[in-house]
Amino acid sequence: MANKKQPAMSRALVRRETTSGYLFLLPSLVFFVGFVIIPMVMCVVTSFFDANLNATQNDVFIGFQNYVELFHDPVFHKALINTLIIVVVSVPITCVFSLWVSSAIYKMKGPLLSFFRCVFYLPVVTGSVAVTVVWKWMYNNYYGILNYVGTSTGVLDHNINWLGDPKFALGCIILILLTTSVGQPIVLYVSALGNVDTSLVEAAKVDGATNLQVFWKIKWPQMMPTTLYILVITTINSFQCFALIQLLTSGGPNYATETVMYYIYYSAFKLYRLGYGNAMGVVLAIFIAILSAVQFKLAKEK
Repeated sequence: MANKKQPAMSRALVRRETTSGYLFLLPSLVFFVGFVIIPMVMCVVTSFFDANLNATQNDVFIGFQNYVELFHDPVFHKALINTLIIVVVSVPITCVFSLWVSSAIYKMKGPLLSFFRCVFYLPVVTGSVAVTVVWKWMYNNYYGILNYVGTSTGVLDHNINWLGDPKFALGCIILILLTTSVGQPIVLYVSALGNVDTSLVEAAKVDGATNLQVFWKIKWPQMMPTTLYILVITTINSFQCFALIQLLTSGGPNYATETVMYYIYYSAFKLYRLGYGNAMGVVLAIFIAILSAVQFKLAKEK
């Protein structure tokens, strides 16, 4: 009799556990659907309308007109190029620098390792406004520390308007982005290096492998999942560069620091062209999805 009742009891137990699991997930699920899924659907739908933020005017369906205008918009072209430059420059540098720093500090013990983790992670948890204000002071063309040190040491002949010169403005933005992006990858790489199978490392060294061979043949393959995660999140963060632009340059000078995210904000909330801004958001999401898929493909092949 016990054997016959066991399957029924097991099914009831599984059913109770499944119900409990979904109940625990319900708050997060409601938040995800309400603040992620529904806005995404509304963004795609609104991109086909001449929509604005005026409640007294009805949205007019215009089909793909927003997308056609988008690809003939020179400001969008400039914003897309600037965004791609930020991604192409910042993502590899962030990953390589983070890997180098983590390789140098992961063997440290106790307070010293915690100190370096804190130093590199501090800009991540510090408010973006506070970090931007500090950098804005450093870049100031009259009393900024960069001009002061440069002119005092003879490296610079005169003060440079770092954020007001199209030759330097985008590079200054990328430099700030790098300092705020390396903290999390360093912490992740330190953890990944600590989880490498030490027996394989010791066996390779006994066989006469160099440090470079040990890293490339043993450590690097085991760190690939972490690297893939870092590549994806760093790429997405670089594509979504907005706060620095808004607080420092507002896309200037002469669109030298205009990014797609800032142009979306400007179009939707300054020009009140909500449908046009949403069309840019859809295009940006497609770019991010394609690039992430390529990164996953390349990582799997390795």
